[in-house]
Amino acid sequence: MTADPVPDPVPDPAAEDPYCQHPDPRRHPVGRLDDARCSVQALLAGDSPLATAPPARRWLLVEQPGPWGRDALLQSRFDADVAPRLAQRAREAGLRIQMVRRPGEKLVDSQGRWAVADVREGWVRWSRRGSDAELLEVPLDGSVGVQVDTPAFLVCTHGGHDACCAVRGRPLARTLPGDVWETSHLGGDRFAANVLVLPTGHLYGQVPEDGGGLAEAHARGQVVLTGLRGRAGLTPPAQAAQQFARVELGLLGVADLPVVSVRSGGAGADGTERWEVGLTGPDGAVQVVLDSRLSADSRRLTCAALAPGRWRTWHPVAVHRSPAPVG
Repeated sequence: MTADPVPDPVPDPAAEDPYCQHPDPRRHPVGRLDDARCSVQALLAGDSPLATAPPARRWLLVEQPGPWGRDALLQSRFDADVAPRLAQRAREAGLRIQMVRRPGEKLVDSQGRWAVADVREGWVRWSRRGSDAELLEVPLDGSVGVQVDTPAFLVCTHGGHDACCAVRGRPLARTLPGDVWETSHLGGDRFAANVLVLPTGHLYGQVPEDGGGLAEAHARGQVVLTGLRGRAGLTPPAQAAQQFARVELGLLGVADLPVVSVRSGGAGADGTERWEVGLTGPDGAVQVVLDSRLSADSRRLTCAALAPGRWRTWHPVAVHRSPAPVG
């Protein structure tokens, strides 16, 4: 007889901490970042956030106010018995989970909202749950819910993961206009403040407290090139190629330059990788040739990193346009 498998241990729920929400704004640690923090180091060094958006195509948003620990789903006030089962269900369905809450939201204000978003197809559909356990039964394929087409802005404020995200993200979440949510870890802590725009999946880093015109641009159906990390759901070379082509061709529409092909050109002796990415432009095909190589410097890529690391940098080689045939 074999013993039943032992489930993975669930971390302790998150304790209150100075980076979690508090009704007294004086408790928010605004501006408390010293030069050793990862986001400060990245800004001082001029690190580019290019091509660092997550490859996830489908996202599961779960409203959960209150504090979040390092693992926001497992270490929160979400049902502790349901959380690990929902995490497993989401993995099997190919969904990335983001915990979300309205800026300043209290537990009593929560409406139990949840949504599924597909950033390639460009939709997000919202529903409500009566209990956390309902998320173990409801369809997660986007077949239920009310579709919302106006841009939603998910600002990473996950202080339980990295202080930079809370200190830089929280003031932005309070001032950014539009449909704004605080969200859990988006990745790229050193590029805080980070903002994911749904339903298109464009991710921004190093967003200033005034928003840098982000909300206004997306209301017009355009991206902002400054701070654009890339579009989620695409591979890093495709993200970089889109950015280089946007700069070269002056195209800012959120749906401009869809990716047709990504081909590796191999690696050189120095570790440089060559890529060729095919895009569809308004006047025909666009071919982008670009190189990727490891950074010359190394540093801690998050405040919690135990050792310095290097990262991939992206460099344009050529942008070719092939006009569409006439007739």
